[in-house]
Amino acid sequence: MKVYVGENIRNVAVVGHAHSGKTTLICAMLHAAKMTMTRGRVEDGSAVTAYDEEEVARRTTMSNAVAFAEWSGIKVNLIDTPGFHMFVHETRAAMLPVEVALVVVNAQTGAEAVTDRVWKYAAEVNLPRVLVINQVDHPKADSRLGRQHMIELLQEKWGRQVVPVQLPIVDQHGFHGVVDLVTMKAYFYKPDGDGRGEVGVIPEILKADSKTAHEALVELVAEGKDELLEEFFREGTIPEEHLIVALHEAIREDRIFPVLYVSGLRNVGTDHLLDFLKVYAPAPTEREPVATRGILHTTASEVNGGTVDQDEIVMRKVDDKEPLALYVYKTMTDPFAGRISFFKVVSGMMTTDKTVQNFTRHEPERLSHLSIMQGRKAVEVQELHAGDIGAVAKLRVTLTGDTLGDKAHEVYLEPVPMPEPAITYAIEPKSRADEDKLGPALHKVMEDDPMVKFFRDKQTNEFLVAGAGQQHIEAVVSKLKRRYHTDVTLKAPKIPYRETVLGRAEGQGRYKKQTGGHGQYGDCTVRIEAMPRGSGVVFGNEIFGGAIPRQYVPAVEKGVRESAARGFLAGYPVVDLKVTVFDGSYHDVDSSEMSFKMAARLAFRKCMEQAKPVLLEPVMKVEIEAPDDFAGALLGDLNGRRGRVQGMESGGAGTTVRAEVPMAEMLNYGTTLTSITQGRGSFRMEMDHYEVVPAMLAQKILASAKQPADDGAEDS
Repeated sequence: MKVYVGENIRNVAVVGHAHSGKTTLICAMLHAAKMTMTRGRVEDGSAVTAYDEEEVARRTTMSNAVAFAEWSGIKVNLIDTPGFHMFVHETRAAMLPVEVALVVVNAQTGAEAVTDRVWKYAAEVNLPRVLVINQVDHPKADSRLGRQHMIELLQEKWGRQVVPVQLPIVDQHGFHGVVDLVTMKAYFYKPDGDGRGEVGVIPEILKADSKTAHEALVELVAEGKDELLEEFFREGTIPEEHLIVALHEAIREDRIFPVLYVSGLRNVGTDHLLDFLKVYAPAPTEREPVATRGILHTTASEVNGGTVDQDEIVMRKVDDKEPLALYVYKTMTDPFAGRISFFKVVSGMMTTDKTVQNFTRHEPERLSHLSIMQGRKAVEVQELHAGDIGAVAKLRVTLTGDTLGDKAHEVYLEPVPMPEPAITYAIEPKSRADEDKLGPALHKVMEDDPMVKFFRDKQTNEFLVAGAGQQHIEAVVSKLKRRYHTDVTLKAPKIPYRETVLGRAEGQGRYKKQTGGHGQYGDCTVRIEAMPRGSGVVFGNEIFGGAIPRQYVPAVEKGVRESAARGFLAGYPVVDLKVTVFDGSYHDVDSSEMSFKMAARLAFRKCMEQAKPVLLEPVMKVEIEAPDDFAGALLGDLNGRRGRVQGMESGGAGTTVRAEVPMAEMLNYGTTLTSITQGRGSFRMEMDHYEVVPAMLAQKILASAKQPADDGAEDS
């Protein structure tokens, strides 16, 4: 395997909506570059970057995968990303180790919901974008006028910087070539061939359109560059050699978003796409220095002459001469190779069998058998230069988001923030053997996908797994069974209801038992009053004159808190109230901590009966994104779920709805949203606050809920 330096590397994230043909396009590019003998297909599971058993079964990309192509003296690292909204968090993570995003748009449907979202992700990190219109060969793809209309829609969405650098050649023979608007040459292809085109003359029918499009491209490239404008006005055009350099700079500076045309399925235009990436996509060494967080060790005499660690911003150039720094952007568990860590060489040069420091976890790691990944296959290399992407297996402690490097030059790269999970399910092992395997298996899944969360609900004692949506959770369950031989059952989680009071009440609890010997006696009077939401249980002590000895007051508080935790109406914890003990009596011999704790329980229950107890339910803050066409249906559905719309924003072709909806109404929302929006909508939700359950609904909940156990005490 040839060694490539940073200036001869192109790191590309292939992004876009589901079914836009990203994986198929990568297969075609690899075949055109003669990296594969045959063109892989998603349908039969032979695609290079779709090797996971779940992805093959579902025929959709669910996690990032890496492949590389050697092309005309450069290496192109390609990261295939998910296009389904449930897994788009993986796409966001893929934008950190690359220098350009290849935004794939389906020629039949145009830019869709996830296309909009990944475009925003790229814009947030100032990542250059190249638009690729794929599936131009499809019978349902638009006509010539329709293609122009698509460009106009893309310009309306993302600005006039969206400009074609190619025109497709489509005639009675279908899509079989492109016109390069920079060199003004035509490239013709044999569909279903090897992806290598032949240079020819621009067809007569496209000459006028090509000339107009060339002039529009030249004018846009010249904008903002005085010397180019002068040349443009003086000569009426820009020479090809100047135009190539200027277009490269414009793409790198995010001033132009070029549009190309391909067919990944029939391998048309793929070699020209590789040529385009070689000439116009920025190399890692061209990017601005990377901002990292360093540790500055300073001597402080006022602290006993010791040292004080302070954060400082360290700018790292993507250069072999800089200190070594690696960022781990993905972790994958392979059944045979174990844990594989994918990393970007941010600076310095990495050689195999080198020991580095994991700055995030403060542990050394030995990186044996450096590799670059061709899908699932690892190709061993001896060294990787600044800007390259590599992988290594079986690191001890390193996980996604960690920074490694030269121990003497400690820096940290901020990991890509993961959104909070949108939905939670209860998970139940089918057998004792499955229960024993569940914990380790789920931890491996969480290492692969940081979006997955696994925890036990303290109130319901259920094991819960949280993810981006129903399909995401179902994929996790399927992976547990296929890969880790762990069978589980999914079910809706119990809603963590709470109880509280709306009024105020006082009550006495007296616990008295005499069995012939040493007896038990405790007597206390407490007051309960409502508190604001989020207050929990507040305990107050207003005992004066020694009505209850000081040593027994903590026992009263313990009895109150235990009763609150056990619930009153239906066994749900009681919250948002203040319980104050203000009177009582005791016996010199028979009183004890146990007797006062039992008395407090009795007093608490008497007060609850009179203080207007009610049921509280969790209310979620929900944010929904979908095309404008579905706004009315979304609002109608939210109203049916007792939701309150807090606001709406419309931007481009999408609408964002913000609402507050009870958790009980959101358990199946992912499936409903997919149905309403034809798979083009997405949502996020997080716990916001608790509210009183409407009386009619509360009666149904209480009727089916488990009643709290008896306190085991009786008034005497």
